[in-house]
Amino acid sequence: MAKAGRKGCSCPGFLRKNWLLLSTAAAVVMGIGIGMLVREYGKLSNLDKFYFSFPGELLMRMLKLIILPLIISSMITGVAALDSSVSGKIGLRAVVYYFCTTVIAVILGIVLVVTIKPGVTQKANEIDRVGNTPEVSTVDAMLDLIRNMFPENLVQACFQQYKTKREKVEATTGLDKNSSTFTQEPVTAATTAEASENKTQEYKIVGMYSNGINVLGLIVFCLVFGIVIGKMGEKGQVLVDFFNALNEATMRIVQIIMWYMPVGIVFLVAGKIVEVEDWEIFRKLGLYMATVLSGLAIHSTVILPLIYLIIVRKNPFRFAMGMAQALLTALMISSSSATLPVTFRCAEEKNSIDKRITRFVLPVGATINMDGTALYEAVAAVFIAQLNDLELDIGQIVTISVTATAASIGAAGVPQAGLVTMVIVLSAVGLPAEDVTLIIAVDWLLDRFRTMVNVLGDAFGTGIVEKLSKKELEQMDVTSEVSIVNPFALETRILDNDETETKKSYVNGGFAVDKSDTISFTQTSQF
Repeated sequence: MAKAGRKGCSCPGFLRKNWLLLSTAAAVVMGIGIGMLVREYGKLSNLDKFYFSFPGELLMRMLKLIILPLIISSMITGVAALDSSVSGKIGLRAVVYYFCTTVIAVILGIVLVVTIKPGVTQKANEIDRVGNTPEVSTVDAMLDLIRNMFPENLVQACFQQYKTKREKVEATTGLDKNSSTFTQEPVTAATTAEASENKTQEYKIVGMYSNGINVLGLIVFCLVFGIVIGKMGEKGQVLVDFFNALNEATMRIVQIIMWYMPVGIVFLVAGKIVEVEDWEIFRKLGLYMATVLSGLAIHSTVILPLIYLIIVRKNPFRFAMGMAQALLTALMISSSSATLPVTFRCAEEKNSIDKRITRFVLPVGATINMDGTALYEAVAAVFIAQLNDLELDIGQIVTISVTATAASIGAAGVPQAGLVTMVIVLSAVGLPAEDVTLIIAVDWLLDRFRTMVNVLGDAFGTGIVEKLSKKELEQMDVTSEVSIVNPFALETRILDNDETETKKSYVNGGFAVDKSDTISFTQTSQF
């Protein structure tokens, strides 16, 4: 009877705990339904479509608004709470995990696309091209990535990224001289050599700023800043307290945004369905999409859970269910950075991951861990080669693997950044960069699924890094208890034995305070 009673009570409790997840799932279904109805019977103009998706745009703006304070506060407090040696170990473990899963994703993608051969049955001229090819140089893109790690203006890094572009240098003097020689003098070997020399195109690099948060630069700064104020001990405590309070306030704002999320998602989904004009392209690229989606499915339901199970020895699917709200959000808004507030909430509240781990690992993961993107780029590159009847040798496949891994790390956590990095991968193996326009039409849909896989990879990373760092975290907890908990009890006990000696040690701050811990005490007692 008691068991039956408990089971009866569990339903309202379940609804109360998971109301947000259930309402978001319902919003997705409702959005698809409304989108199909409006598309069929609404006959909206372009302006009407823009107004129709306005509530969804509001949700995106709210989530992007909170990214900056969340990354800054979580990174600084997370790093400051750890000893520098511990943060180094945790960072190394996280980066090794990210790198390994990305390499596995790339290999999986290449194996699938070589086996399924989605591009062999089609020709490039059978598929309609959409959009423009981004102009990207591989070397310049990699150098820009390093430049953005060290922004010259921290305030500007909050809303702009640095970017370089190649511009042709017009050699006007050489051309004038060449043309006059050509008309007035007979052509000799010397003039031919001079003409061919003048034909060599010179370029200059022009720097500019584009809109978007320079997440990588902010993370590098916050990492260094957190380590420094963590080492400052008592002097840096004011700053640690400030950023802790900022982090707490930010998470409370996130909870407020969560109430609006189901409404925003209804219109995000419906607006996108209404906006898509050519559904025929999905039939033409069906096999390519199936290859990408099957790769993402295998990676997220087999490989990542298996790694988690081997290392953590817990049920990976229960962990993934705890992240369901973040995964659904990632699927709808297609940005791992904008999903970060929800990812934090799920990891800390649903899966009880240590905050010292989530605050440090998740912002880095949202920036550099792009398993889904790497898999997608590898599949897309081989697919475009198959469309052009090009046989790729082992060397070129290895090049695609390495470039896709590196380019995915450089892809910012913003929607459709994969297209820019896609051009880098194509250029690396000599494939036509303009063929990226063949797959742009379906990129918006695949982008959502690969973002979901990216977020899931970040989440599993927190669980794995927490398990591997358990010893260091427990050691820090023990040190904190010895040195921090009830220091006045320590003072009273010693006062009974030798009042003078204790007073002296208390004035001089003689408690064995572990400077690596975030909690410390001001020496007001000396007054």
